[in-house]
Amino acid sequence: MLLTGEEPFFIVMNMGSGKGDAQEKADAIQAVMNEAGRRYEITQVRGGDRLAQAARQAVRKAQKEQGIVVACGGDGTLNAVAQSAWNSGRPFGILPQGTFNYFGRTYGIPADAAEATKILLRAQCRPVQVGMLNDRIFLVNASLGLYPQLLEDREAYKQRFGRSRFIALCSGLISLTHQYRQLNLQIMHDGGQRNIRTPTLVVGNNPLQLEQVGIPEGAVLEDGQLVAMTLRPVGTLAMYGLLLRGAFSRLGEADQLISFGFSNLMVKLGTSRRARRIKVAMDGEVTFMQSPLSFQVAPAPLQLLVPIPEEPEGDGAQAAQDGDGRGGGEA
Repeated sequence: MLLTGEEPFFIVMNMGSGKGDAQEKADAIQAVMNEAGRRYEITQVRGGDRLAQAARQAVRKAQKEQGIVVACGGDGTLNAVAQSAWNSGRPFGILPQGTFNYFGRTYGIPADAAEATKILLRAQCRPVQVGMLNDRIFLVNASLGLYPQLLEDREAYKQRFGRSRFIALCSGLISLTHQYRQLNLQIMHDGGQRNIRTPTLVVGNNPLQLEQVGIPEGAVLEDGQLVAMTLRPVGTLAMYGLLLRGAFSRLGEADQLISFGFSNLMVKLGTSRRARRIKVAMDGEVTFMQSPLSFQVAPAPLQLLVPIPEEPEGDGAQAAQDGDGRGGGEA
């Protein structure tokens, strides 16, 4: 999708994301937009249902005015706004403000609000793969079992002690001291079926996150697949060991880990044929879904605004000379 450079931006900003400096970031975004003379509109919300509503309104305006939908916040905020943008096919931009920012970092978009806004102004549109769980997309990962519980505990600790990677790590260590249940799952993919007992199942769509914890199967993302990761039943001490391996990018070496790439994956809970509600997490946001759960690569890509690659020094001048015999251009 080609951009003219004149499209208006419709920005949905989660004021609850980041480290309590959301208004400063909003001011920085406005300053860059005003200096560039670009038309824009910022809708400020504080998560929840208002976030989804604001995203739908931004998409309607973008469709009417051939504009760009932008999400400003953590991975959960990016997911909520991306859901509406993906359904519409409109271009989607991000101003990442979360704790880890896996999605933004993957595409070279910084957490600094002013710098990320400057990138939006001169970005190009690139189709990127997203995952799908039942009827909803996810950008980084989707999970069930222990992982959603860890996310809920992490959010509670962040509300109390502040948002940082250190707080996130400490909350995970403390949560693992509590009793957690094992799931009996039926997993079907590639025409086969396996029954597993596990504390968690995580499906990844982000090469940076998979690389950082040491999952070699992340390479299959380039072939249009997702990566499933699950654990054999383990005790608390073994779980701490797995966290340590992940911190040193060696989780893929653990005997307790099962990981594989796939295009379509069906997950049923237990042996009952009755549909059951189960807690799941998508890009850090926890919700409930009806089983069975269907994981797959979304049938259409997300039209994401990404930085234009910089040309190696000298290539542009050489191309100009080769093209028209002149080394200069318009001043």
